[in-house]
Amino acid sequence: MKLDKNTKILIIGLGVIGGGYASALTEKGYNVSCITKEQKDIDYALERGMIKHGTTKVDPELIGEAELVIFALYPTVFIEWIEKYQRYFKPGTLITDVTGVKESVVGTVQSMLRDDVEFIPAHPMAGRERSGVEYSDPQVFKGANYIVTPTKKNTAEAIELCKSLGEILGFARISVLSPEEHDEMIAFLSQLTHCIAVALMTCNEAEGLEKYTGDSFRDLTRIAKINDAMWSELFLMNKDALIKEMDAFVGEVEKMKRMLISGDREGLRALMQRSTERRSLFDKPTV
Repeated sequence: MKLDKNTKILIIGLGVIGGGYASALTEKGYNVSCITKEQKDIDYALERGMIKHGTTKVDPELIGEAELVIFALYPTVFIEWIEKYQRYFKPGTLITDVTGVKESVVGTVQSMLRDDVEFIPAHPMAGRERSGVEYSDPQVFKGANYIVTPTKKNTAEAIELCKSLGEILGFARISVLSPEEHDEMIAFLSQLTHCIAVALMTCNEAEGLEKYTGDSFRDLTRIAKINDAMWSELFLMNKDALIKEMDAFVGEVEKMKRMLISGDREGLRALMQRSTERRSLFDKPTV
């Protein structure tokens, strides 16, 4: 299969990421349809030219026409959808996803999927703190990272097509990791950061703090406005890796606490210097 302007693309789940994919692909001239839960989301997307067609029904004809199907669903919903409706895929269909955990999802889906349909998993590292298609914006993909997480069941052709999808969407850096490597990485870079943001917002219940805060607190807690349904699911599906990273973080805070108790200014400065040095590596590339 080759991804070109004639490829029929179906997005299942038109939320903030699915909507971003739809807008980016439609802007590039691709043929995009969608299936999603709420009619209001379809109406929103149609009014703004984000999709060619949309429905709230599991439409066998629409699914059967699709050559590339992108799942922008919660992990458990994605698995349930495959179990119930994969019979509607035509032979040779390629499917991919945007889910934030991989090992359990990829293994489950690939084990139940028909032999004539291929699932090549991927994770766009670009989200927003708000959920819903009305908050989708393809510009968040610019300068962001995109990770393809193949297994031995994937073909070289599918891996390359998935990487080209990331390029079309506008991602600046495209990487390939195993599902296991992905989940170890995501526990630190994404899930732990959300844990910290939530903890910061709940560890001090003093009233009126919003009257005194500066931008540092706002910046650090931006992601504390969190989709609790999705993130609680992601945390639990990757809990072993996340707990390991939480333990490491608590250990580092304890180290700083001991430096404060002992008055070790040089130790604190060394940590801060290392922090500044490493942080510069994480700036988005100029695009």
